[in-house]
Amino acid sequence: MPKPMHRSRSLRRLSRVTPKGRNTVHYKRRANRLHSCAICGSELNGITLSRSGGKSRRTNSRLFGGVLCSKCTSSVIKTASRIEQGEMKVGDISIKQRAFVLQMISH
Repeated sequence: MPKPMHRSRSLRRLSRVTPKGRNTVHYKRRANRLHSCAICGSELNGITLSRSGGKSRRTNSRLFGGVLCSKCTSSVIKTASRIEQGEMKVGDISIKQRAFVLQMISH
């Protein structure tokens, strides 16, 4: 039975043959992914993967910083203002945008 830390899928399982000819399982941490926009999936600029420095150094401090790219943030702000003015309805927007627009309206 593997150790409890090796039972989760947070570590990759690699089958290896040792020099003695035994088949063993080696566990390796997965590589970090680049941060991506929650709506369009593009890479976020200004976000670092390193843990050095404070949070304000690792991410940008604007609205939805570290979650949405600038294009999607501007479209969410425009859509939220149109819904507040009555030009659009919440049902007219995509499901991916809906959570962020509702968050904008509630504030």
